Amino acid sequence: MFTSALAQPVATIQSDTVKAGPYDMGKMWTFDTPPKEYFQKTYQFNPDDKWFDETRLAALRFADYCSASFVSANGLVMTNHHCARESGTGVVRKGEDFNANGFFAKTLAEERKVPGLFVDQLVQIVDITKRVQDAIDRAGSGAETAQLQEREFETIKTEYANKPGFKGLELQVITFYNGGRYALYGFKRYNDVRLVFIPELQLGFFGGDPDNFTYPRYALDCSFFRVYDQGKPLRTTHFFKFNLNGVRDGEPIFVVGNPGSTERLKTVAELEFDRDHRLPYITTLLQNRSKALQAYNVTAKNDSVLNEIFSFENSLKAIGGQLAGLRDPYLMARKAAFEKQFKTAAQKKNIPTQTWDELASTTAELRTLFNDNTYLAPNPLVQGELLAFAQNLIQYGELAQSQPQAAQQARSLMVPPALKSRQLEEAFLAAHLAEAQTVLGASDPYVQAALNGRSPKEAAAYLIANTRLTNPQFVNELVDRAGGISSSTDPLLALAKIVTGRFVTANGRVRPLQQRQAVLRSQLGRYLYDVYGTAVPPDATFSLRINDGVVKGYAYNGTQAPIITTFAGLYDRNYSFGDKGPWQLPARWKNPPAALLRQPMNFITTNDIIGGNSGSPMINKNREAVGLVFDGNMESLPGSFIFVPDANRSVSVHAGGMVAAMRYIYKADRLVNELTTGR
Repeated sequence: MFTSALAQPVATIQSDTVKAGPYDMGKMWTFDTPPKEYFQKTYQFNPDDKWFDETRLAALRFADYCSASFVSANGLVMTNHHCARESGTGVVRKGEDFNANGFFAKTLAEERKVPGLFVDQLVQIVDITKRVQDAIDRAGSGAETAQLQEREFETIKTEYANKPGFKGLELQVITFYNGGRYALYGFKRYNDVRLVFIPELQLGFFGGDPDNFTYPRYALDCSFFRVYDQGKPLRTTHFFKFNLNGVRDGEPIFVVGNPGSTERLKTVAELEFDRDHRLPYITTLLQNRSKALQAYNVTAKNDSVLNEIFSFENSLKAIGGQLAGLRDPYLMARKAAFEKQFKTAAQKKNIPTQTWDELASTTAELRTLFNDNTYLAPNPLVQGELLAFAQNLIQYGELAQSQPQAAQQARSLMVPPALKSRQLEEAFLAAHLAEAQTVLGASDPYVQAALNGRSPKEAAAYLIANTRLTNPQFVNELVDRAGGISSSTDPLLALAKIVTGRFVTANGRVRPLQQRQAVLRSQLGRYLYDVYGTAVPPDATFSLRINDGVVKGYAYNGTQAPIITTFAGLYDRNYSFGDKGPWQLPARWKNPPAALLRQPMNFITTNDIIGGNSGSPMINKNREAVGLVFDGNMESLPGSFIFVPDANRSVSVHAGGMVAAMRYIYKADRLVNELTTGR
């Protein structure tokens, strides 16, 4: 039986002999409590407060979905191509095609302001743990806990908004350890951000979905913007100088960025729920919706739809890797070993362990409610726009009878959705009906009413052809006439009447369970912090972190992955696939100078990253940018719930590779000079 680098055959797993790894909870250290002693012990490296401060101030949060950094004294910002794809292409002018041709501003005057784009620089950190926890401790129920917490967050932000050093900052409360610690972060927000350089899609996403989450890799997944202040390029002393000399095998490397979300503190019971229910559901949902979008885009050829497909396919591969990890008995045994170790340590500190038991019992109850609460939810992604709208109309009609004033306030929301296309609407509804038939069963009353002897595809076509919910006048008459919604014979409304009650009943039971679980997870987070302190870093929360790793290859496919790939490999892959599919190259890349082929392109390290780290700079001990994170390998995907550095690798664009492409292909001399001189 073949196994992964991490897995072992089920028969060989002796769960009671498996031990938790020292870094199963990861290495996403916070700047609130920088890991000075750990860095010294691990790398014989002694960074002082100034090193961490300068590192923090050079790092950026790119909008609300990626990371970035300053890389010159003139406000030049580096992030990924895939982070810039939507915002950057938003400034395309008539006759231009950034996906096909890329973009480079040859002069400052040609740099294009991106409407709505901003970057945030973390300049203030305040520990507010005691204050928030005291407020939470006064709460009773789970719902009251959440309300008191949010109220205290707002009070703190209002209080600090006018304090010296905080005026004009974007204030955000960051939760660590699920409530074991809290901090108030103050961000300096820059709203004038202009596009400087973005490569073609074929280079930024070379290899497409087949190469995604793989290594060796050949992608120029980078882009550059510039921050302006009062109409001029921002002058800053906080930036990472480019180091083109490469990285050495075994060299310590640090990633500075904003990892989005991990769930490493989840209990084994919760992870088993994800394995058996949540992730299989999401996987099926993404597969079917992506197929529908791809079929639609054959004729539509719409860039926004293409980005949607990329997003779905990226998520599908990532979630597939997480699911494979959850199905790996060795990894689950490691999680169980850590849970046992944690419980034992908690008991020694007289910490009660019934929190684990209650999380297990609430999770067991959520299992029984999962299907009705997810497959029957009024969600456009799940059911399509119109059936979701029909369910909302049913709930509005019931509200109008019981609480007329509340219904009046919601009246403006009862507007028919603007459909992207009838083809897509039918495809999404057909996918939903097929999924419901599979999961709920052919004898389920909702499934029988929806299909009425038809196939899911036939039923979707019939329902969309015969509904009048796309007609604003018809909807207004229903909403404004007493009993109009409940008496309507519209086929989608008739179906919504059957399904809405079931969903509302299930959801009414799920919400208090989820609120209780939030309280229990917060307790668990406090226990983790009480037992281990900052020796165990908190889960990712899209807040600024620094994580450490080393440049290191790994065994794969019966051979060894090199630490660095070169542009020669890019061309080998292009030639090997006959210049077809996602391995095509634009015309200007077809005849490269020999000097380019020897240049490094991508490299790997053992750093701990997750979604949100896209665009994070890779820096060395001298705070020099040596690379740009853009992906992980397949073995890194279980990182959402456990970090196992054996074969986990982060994949980055090499700093020298970015400059080589600009020098030899794009002739972007202005940018090359700025990156190599820092000016």
